[in-house]
Amino acid sequence: MHCNARGLLHGGVISALADNAMGLACVMRMERSSALTVNLSVDFLAVGRIGQWVEVRAAPARLGRTLAFADASIEADGEMIARAAATFRVVEVTPLPTPQGTAGRAQC
Repeated sequence: MHCNARGLLHGGVISALADNAMGLACVMRMERSSALTVNLSVDFLAVGRIGQWVEVRAAPARLGRTLAFADASIEADGEMIARAAATFRVVEVTPLPTPQGTAGRAQC
């Protein structure tokens, strides 16, 4: 469950959704790159409740060679419940070769 004992959306869920959305917003605008979170700031403005539709709107603010910056707004049923900002370290992604016999399996 993503809500606390009072039926309110947990702040950690809001933070994780914002972080993921902002990172994706950055890497979708860059080629062969990934973004690692350096700093994440979330301001909680209101509460999200069980049954509400939560939406995260993220956009890159600045994309550099080594750092990227993004902002996000988080809404529950159209009401802003949080805003977030993040700094990401930009890293180049090189495809890893797939060892024989591991097609379709992921390994970390």
